[in-house]
Amino acid sequence: MARIRVGLLPSASFIVGTLPVPKYADAEKTQFAVDRETGAKLCTITLFFMEEDRAEAMKITVPETGLPDGLKPGVPVMPVELFATPWARIFNGQLSDGIAYRADRLDLLAPASAADAA
Repeated sequence: MARIRVGLLPSASFIVGTLPVPKYADAEKTQFAVDRETGAKLCTITLFFMEEDRAEAMKITVPETGLPDGLKPGVPVMPVELFATPWARIFNGQLSDGIAYRADRLDLLAPASAADAA
């Protein structure tokens, strides 16, 4: 599949929507999905993406090694090396398609506020 680098406008921002969850390689959830090059376990995290006049929830796959400490809903982050891979499959005669997003890592954009530390 063709990986497409995602270009973001300077106004783009991301906020953590849900905590990362393990990604599985099988429907029975017995095998963790791993990065083909590094062997790191893969996780899926939902981020809220905002850019100019639009906002959407995006599920992004990130290696466990690319998840910083301090991730929690509402924290601003920036995906690094974000790629999109279009996909399609036919299951039971029905076409399903979409875009899978993958980032090398997430960078935290702001330290915890003083209110969080109190």
